[in-house]
Amino acid sequence: MKLIFSGVFLLFFLIQFNSFSQSSKATNPIIFADVPDLSMVRVGDTYYMSSTTMHMSPGVPIMKSKDLVNWEIVNYAYDILEDVDELNLENGKSDYGNGSWASCIRFHNETFYVSTFSGTTGKTYIYSTQDIEKGPWKKISFEPSYHDHNFFFDDDGRNYLIWGNGKLMIAELKDDLTGVKAGTEKVLIENASAPAGNNIGLGAEGSQLFKVNGKYYLFDITWPKGGMRTVVIHRADKITGPYEGRVGLQDKGVAQGGLIDTPDGKWFAYLFRDFGAVGRIPYWVPVTWEDGWPVLGVNGKVPEILNLPASKGVIPYIVNSDDFKRKKKETDLPLVWQWNHNPVNELWSVRERKGYLKLTTGRVDSHFLEARNSLTQRTFGPQCSGSTAIDVSNMKDGDIAGLGLLQKKYGLVGVKIENGEKKLVMINAQNDTPEEIESLPIDQETVYLKVECDFEEKKDVADFYYSFDGTNWKKIGNQLRMVYTLPHFMGYRFALFNYATKNAGGYVDFDYFHIKNQLTQNK
Repeated sequence: MKLIFSGVFLLFFLIQFNSFSQSSKATNPIIFADVPDLSMVRVGDTYYMSSTTMHMSPGVPIMKSKDLVNWEIVNYAYDILEDVDELNLENGKSDYGNGSWASCIRFHNETFYVSTFSGTTGKTYIYSTQDIEKGPWKKISFEPSYHDHNFFFDDDGRNYLIWGNGKLMIAELKDDLTGVKAGTEKVLIENASAPAGNNIGLGAEGSQLFKVNGKYYLFDITWPKGGMRTVVIHRADKITGPYEGRVGLQDKGVAQGGLIDTPDGKWFAYLFRDFGAVGRIPYWVPVTWEDGWPVLGVNGKVPEILNLPASKGVIPYIVNSDDFKRKKKETDLPLVWQWNHNPVNELWSVRERKGYLKLTTGRVDSHFLEARNSLTQRTFGPQCSGSTAIDVSNMKDGDIAGLGLLQKKYGLVGVKIENGEKKLVMINAQNDTPEEIESLPIDQETVYLKVECDFEEKKDVADFYYSFDGTNWKKIGNQLRMVYTLPHFMGYRFALFNYATKNAGGYVDFDYFHIKNQLTQNK
């Protein structure tokens, strides 16, 4: 009897120990939110990572970590990219899916550099600072816009750009980084997609170059037709080649990124995966070295569990609740917030009414995607909810304000003033044309709104709720089937908004925005 009991106890202990061991380790995805086009650098025991947020302002988020797992937004490379119609949402123009794309972060001679490029402006940008968390940033821009470029400082003091799609190019930069040296541009690799086969849909791009033990390693993403996104690696003894290539990883479509090492000698590849409506989410893959090549994954696969510390979650480091209460020396907006396109700073405030975000309309627009000063945060998986309370007593006829899910096929719940009467509305644009699914008359000044998103196993659905007391919630409208669309090229975002369809000058006050990592309502 004692032997049976001991055996059962041992089995229970092993199960519990194994469960504890796994829960105390990091799991993929590292961040279940839209953080694409990663670039990373380690300085001592601290990692810094930049990413793409395109038409959002401020732009090119800088994230910091001590363990490669728990990341916090600490800065942005710029407040606005440029003051042009597309980025300002003016004169019928927008910059959805454009703005600034894949950045590259470097550390050289005690200075941080972040480069990016823009199809909107046709320029390449290089930002530099000695204090990456506080700035200030120095800005350099020049033409043309070098697609998916990699910015590289070599050991001999020369600086390079590598860029392109399929055919990869290289050129030497001027010493002051203000452009490419004339006559240095040349083909680096004629067909960088070749290791993945001849039937290629997306040519090799997203180049990131690393120098390890005297050799150069170039990482790219390519996409064979009928296959999946694939990591291709090339290596050479000289930066200018010749390069030999091979497939580095082909599993789950996890691709595009590069190499990072830890202070104790471990190696990882940082990559991302397209995961439906939530966006492009980061995955880390362990790396070993064989015959001078980085070997990605465990038996060629992306592991679920990593030999890194467990994640503490994305709240409050990547997304966070906000009660809009500001002390005198605090910044107006925490770094988790970004505006949809460039904001009009005169039309918003968190100081005017203590404890509230005030959004004032400045012009007439026809729908949610045209609205300026929509304030956004990422949605995240596997499930999340966002809620707010809004004072609608100072809206004008034709105004619409509330809480939305921002993407081309958007959904929102809010208050609309129509012929002097307040209505609670749910609008669904999943069929590309905004449709008012349900409306209810209301007669109070404060309403409570909530949106819940389910990204588990790519369900990609959202439900919308309202409350008159903040406690008792009711569903409104229908379920939004969220779709990641290329015209926006971004995962869905929560958005606080207010826009006018008849007369400018009305305003609303948001009391708070609360975010949770679970669904809170019964379906």
